[in-house]
Amino acid sequence: MEANRRIEIMDTTLRDGEQTSGVSFLPSEKLQIAKLLLEELKVDRIEVASARVSEGELEGVQKITAWAAQKGYLDRVEVLGFVDTPVSVNWIVEAGAKVLNLLTKGSLNHLVHQLKKTPEQHFADIAKSIAYAQELGVSVNVYLEDWSNGMRNSQEYTLSLIEFLTQQPVKRIMLPDTLGLLSPKEVKAFFQQIVAKFPGTHFDFHAHNDYDLSVANVLEAITHGAAGFHTTVNGLGERAGNAPLESVVAVIKDFTSLEIGVQEQKIFRVSKLVEQFSGQHIPANKPVVGENVFTQTAGIHADGDNKKNLYFNDLLPERFGRQRKYALGKTSGKANILKNLEELGISLEKEELARVTQRIIELGDKKERVTTEDLPYIISDVLQNNSISKHISIEGYHMTHSKGLKPSVQLRLNVHGKSYDATATGDGQYDSFMRAVKKIYKSLKKELPKLIDYHVSIPPGGKTDAFVETVITWDYGKIFKTKGLDPDQTVAAMMATEKMLNIIESFTTNSEKESTSYGNAYRVIAG
Repeated sequence: MEANRRIEIMDTTLRDGEQTSGVSFLPSEKLQIAKLLLEELKVDRIEVASARVSEGELEGVQKITAWAAQKGYLDRVEVLGFVDTPVSVNWIVEAGAKVLNLLTKGSLNHLVHQLKKTPEQHFADIAKSIAYAQELGVSVNVYLEDWSNGMRNSQEYTLSLIEFLTQQPVKRIMLPDTLGLLSPKEVKAFFQQIVAKFPGTHFDFHAHNDYDLSVANVLEAITHGAAGFHTTVNGLGERAGNAPLESVVAVIKDFTSLEIGVQEQKIFRVSKLVEQFSGQHIPANKPVVGENVFTQTAGIHADGDNKKNLYFNDLLPERFGRQRKYALGKTSGKANILKNLEELGISLEKEELARVTQRIIELGDKKERVTTEDLPYIISDVLQNNSISKHISIEGYHMTHSKGLKPSVQLRLNVHGKSYDATATGDGQYDSFMRAVKKIYKSLKKELPKLIDYHVSIPPGGKTDAFVETVITWDYGKIFKTKGLDPDQTVAAMMATEKMLNIIESFTTNSEKESTSYGNAYRVIAG
């Protein structure tokens, strides 16, 4: 392999990637992706559409070519066309493009059964399309559709087509594994054979991922003479998709001495935008761009990273505009929590850290997803719990919420070791709960504070499974607040209320000094 040889990247997210089932980019979305690919990622070329598809496709290409012409990128914008002189070429000219990627038949099987023509007829038609494109100032690259099957089953025909194309005014010959059927061993053998037979010819390789071998196949192709390769962002494409740009770039950078122009640090930004525009969710464990790929879950890994980056490899997240994370859950341990606390600038005492760790483990056992954004909420909840003498607790409850019927609750409250039951209905689940609490407190001849504010929030970037923090402001002659944290909003409010019950108990049973201490802890304000 020639050291420091520069390899071209042609990204076909906007053409082949759009063949993903259910994906159709709007013209304005196509333009934004094209800008990011060429200006941010700095891929060498982009393939943006197939000719003759629709008016919407024409509009999308016209938006891209108008922008590219202003930027001097027009020779880097390519459109797939067909051997149908003059239709595809005319469409491309109308779209404002200057590069035709001409789709020809790379296997005898496709030629005979789909076109029903002889090789001589097909070659003559190809020559006519190329000549017509040249007349209109359109440069030509040529695809050999089903090339991989051609090399397996009809080499004489496939090689004769390549021989013919080397005598035509074409810039690149592009060799697709159309059905994603090749092994790396075959890719190596075929490229060695073709490059030796046709030295000096620019060959691109276009991989599909049906056997999950697209990245390995690209690596073999460029190692053994391919001058360029094709990708899609996030591996979009028909069936199992195409070679993912993000993975191929990482492999080339780390396992070869070949040069590419892609800006790695922009990959994640572009990946997320394509995810949004395509509606195709990126799997959490997808290399380079997946949510979890730079997240250490096991506590031993975080501990090793603290001691000498023992669990780092060359795929450092900063390369791709990302950050390493340390997951919080039942296997995370103190090391992961410490890493997250460092990121937040929070320092805890040993006992406090142990309590926070235990709370996270409990949540992990319930299979709740704990994130770094949740951590301040958990710490606040744990620290507030630590400051309360717990004489009153919710022992059990059963809630109903049915359409057409008022919500109801059955509640069991433990007050100083004795259980009290009550049932109530209300205008909502929390209202029902509070009415049950009031019944119990009325029987005990105890007063409850007045609820004066009720605020619900979730951590920034939270999802539907995020923790809910409920902060309730109470007036008991003094104004104070309590917090509750739980994935369920009503339960979070109940936990905040349980804390309130214990705080007002301290007001009446503790000394004035102790009462003041509690008041300071909970931001008690003179009423």
